[in-house]
Amino acid sequence: MTNHAHNTRPATAYVDAPSIIKEICWVAKQSADGPASVRRSRAFWLRKAALFDRIAIKEAAMYVPEVAAEVVDTAALAARQLVAFDVEYSGLSLRGSELITDDDCREYVRQEYREWSHARPS
Repeated sequence: MTNHAHNTRPATAYVDAPSIIKEICWVAKQSADGPASVRRSRAFWLRKAALFDRIAIKEAAMYVPEVAAEVVDTAALAARQLVAFDVEYSGLSLRGSELITDDDCREYVRQEYREWSHARPS
């Protein structure tokens, strides 16, 4: 699904990201009172998936896998939502999609977030 090699340090994708608290506020605001077009925009799904991925990375580093499992599963679900959005609206191809793992989807979020954050104005 991705062309880039998996990064051994996943958090590096978010080095220039706003704080987790700011992103929680942005995602919550867009979810609560933003127009439907904003909630369904690619930026919304990307930032939401990146937010959950960042939280999961921190939790997985701090706790044993059994404790972090729920947040890791939530991050994978959010990542799959971005992938589904891109399949439907951006032409992403999932040939052999039965082979795509949650880790692949989370790595896709990191790759796309890197590209998005470098392309947006500061």
